[in-house]
Amino acid sequence: MVVRHRIKGGLTDVIGVLEGYREGRLVVRHADSSRHEIELTAVTAAKPIPEMPLRPVDVEQLFLTTALGRPAAETSYLGEWLLRASAGWTGRGNSLLPTGSPGMPLPEALERAEAFYVERGLPPQAHIRLGSPAEAELRGLGWVEAHPGRSDVLVMHTTLDHVNALPPYDVQLTERPDHAWYGVAFEGPVPSAARVVLEGAPKAVFASIAVDGQPVAVGRASMTGHWLGVDAVRVAPDHRGNGLAAAVVQALARWAGPQGGRRTYLEVLESNQAAVTAYRRLGYVEAYRYRYLVSPSQ
Repeated sequence: MVVRHRIKGGLTDVIGVLEGYREGRLVVRHADSSRHEIELTAVTAAKPIPEMPLRPVDVEQLFLTTALGRPAAETSYLGEWLLRASAGWTGRGNSLLPTGSPGMPLPEALERAEAFYVERGLPPQAHIRLGSPAEAELRGLGWVEAHPGRSDVLVMHTTLDHVNALPPYDVQLTERPDHAWYGVAFEGPVPSAARVVLEGAPKAVFASIAVDGQPVAVGRASMTGHWLGVDAVRVAPDHRGNGLAAAVVQALARWAGPQGGRRTYLEVLESNQAAVTAYRRLGYVEAYRYRYLVSPSQ
C-alpha cells in the first residue's frame, strides 16, 4: 500500500507491505527491508496498491547470473563460454556453461571444452537451459542426457518484497560459515571443493537457525548486481515441516535489501515437491529449467 503522512516540513509517501497496526501506529515494510512505523494521527491518506505482476525476466542474463553467484573453484573462458571445474563437486561447478559465443565454430569449441575436462579427470558435460539454442545445437551433435532418470532443475525467481517479511525465528547471519553450519548443510564429510565454492563469491552471507543451541537449518546467499541468489538451504530431518526453510530465505532476503538487492532466484529439483510448494508460497515462480548433457564420447 501507499501511505501519505505528515513529517516535519511537509508530507511524504511510503510504499510497501502493511505488516501490522499496533499502539496507534502503522508498520509498513519497504522493498529494501526497512520498516516504517507511522503514527496514525500523522496519516493523511492511505490506499492499497494492486499487486504488480512480476516483470519478465531475461533468462539468458539470469542463466549467467546464477553461475556468477556461486563461482566454481576454477573458471576458464572460451570466448564467452565458461569452463568450470571444482574437483567433481556438483554439476554446476564442473560443467560447461555455453552462453554467448565461443568465438569459433561450434565443433572446435566443443573439442576444446572436452579437452579441458579430460585434462582434469572429469566427464565433459554441459549445463543446458532447456529450450535454448544451445540445447538444440548440442543434441544435434550427439550430446545426451547425463542423468536420464533425474527430474529437471527449476530456476525460480521473484522480487524481494514477496519474501523479505520478518521471519518467525531468530536467524543468525555471518560472513563465513563455521563447522556447525557445514554439519547441517552436508550429510557426512564435506568435500574440500565445497568450502572453496560456497565461500568464493565476492559478496555472500550464511544463515542458520538454532534450537537449544544447536543449528538445525542453514542457507547461503550471494549478491550479483541486484540479484540475490539463495542456495544450500537445508533443514535437519527432525525439524522439517516447521517453516524453517522459509524463515532462512526471508532472513537472507532482508539482508539483501540494504545491499541493493531487488530480485531473488533459487534452484530446486522439480521432484522435490515439498520445497517447490514452499517456495511458491513465498512468491517464487519458474523462470526456466535446466539439465546436463554429456559428450557422446563418454
